[in-house]
Amino acid sequence: MLKREVPHLQRVHSQVVQDVVRRGDRAFQAFVRRVNAGEKAGYPRCKGQGRYDSFTYPRWGNGVKREQGRFVLSKIGALRLHNDRPVEGTPNICIIVRNADGWYAHIVCAVAPSPLSPTGRSVGIDVGRESFATLSNGVQIANPRHYRVAERTLKQAQRRLSRRVKGSNRSRKARTLLANAHLKVKRARWDFAHTIARAPVNEDDHLAVEKLNIRGMVRNHPLAKSISDAGWGIFLNILLAKAARAGRVVVAVNPAGTSHICARCGEFVPKRLAVRWHSCP
Repeated sequence: MLKREVPHLQRVHSQVVQDVVRRGDRAFQAFVRRVNAGEKAGYPRCKGQGRYDSFTYPRWGNGVKREQGRFVLSKIGALRLHNDRPVEGTPNICIIVRNADGWYAHIVCAVAPSPLSPTGRSVGIDVGRESFATLSNGVQIANPRHYRVAERTLKQAQRRLSRRVKGSNRSRKARTLLANAHLKVKRARWDFAHTIARAPVNEDDHLAVEKLNIRGMVRNHPLAKSISDAGWGIFLNILLAKAARAGRVVVAVNPAGTSHICARCGEFVPKRLAVRWHSCP
């Protein structure tokens, strides 16, 4: 019925159109849930033509497939596919995403777990701003500060865009330049998180991390930029995913009071925030 009312939708695969309806339904369900919980509601906003950057084929083989090294999308055609890694497991879902530097296909696969052999070791991971993470075995991981390093370049690109006439060709080029600069920071942060999460999963059976309320922490204005730049949430999500596939156990610990409890004797030693070193009594 929707395709009869909107003729140009006939050029779109039926599964893609149905997924758009499901996205809208999920958005309104989340809106109602926030209203009932007394949270800030945030009414769902319709995305304009230039802001809809992804579409989904929810069933592999129905509208999307691979044939003779090419990527075949229904209603679009056969495309060349440059793989960044071999496809593992059974493909289920395909999401086509538009980034600043082109289009990407995210293929979601069902992959069997591949447990690693036990090591008999455990480790605690404490994330921070000065050092990205400090492990209970004494290892400190430096904070690369990806956004801070690229901040000058981002500001210059933002100023260039603000000077352009909106809607002009030069404005479009400046917007692409700014988007690529942000994309570079995003990819560097993700690559760092993947690299750092790999070592503890390979070396330890049990991993203890802080159960942080990052959304609440970024409300602290003086620290918000540094907390967001560190990317703790990205790192913890990747760590959980890698640990689940490797058969490792990750425990989230309530961080309340942990800075006051001595790791050696267990005694409670109260400290002010300005005190950065702990002495076992």
